[in-house]
Amino acid sequence: MRFLHACLRVMDLEKSLDFYVSKLKMQLFRRIELPKAKATLVFVGYREEEGLVELTYNQGQKEPYTIGDGFSHLAVEVDDVKATHDALVAQGVKSHRAPFILETGGVIGFVKDPDGYSIELIQKK
Repeated sequence: MRFLHACLRVMDLEKSLDFYVSKLKMQLFRRIELPKAKATLVFVGYREEEGLVELTYNQGQKEPYTIGDGFSHLAVEVDDVKATHDALVAQGVKSHRAPFILETGGVIGFVKDPDGYSIELIQKK
């Protein structure tokens, strides 16, 4: 077995692609148009077929999705959490929690994507 992807429902596909591809530097691997379902699926990530994020856009969705209290975040490893966090904030990305040092010595911080999903930035060891 292997993990394929996680799915996030998004309200504005272009804003989400700008966040994940332009700001988080993920690659767009495939886009699937589903005319009968009135949906578009876009798969992004850092390596093809390894831990991808599926961004699902449903045409006609008027109300924001409820994220729920069971979902916490997606995690992305970066070279420098503070520099990455600050660069994202400078590009208009909302900070969720400024970088800080964990009890274990690791460094993490959090930002939000356009739909309010939390993205954890983890400093590469």
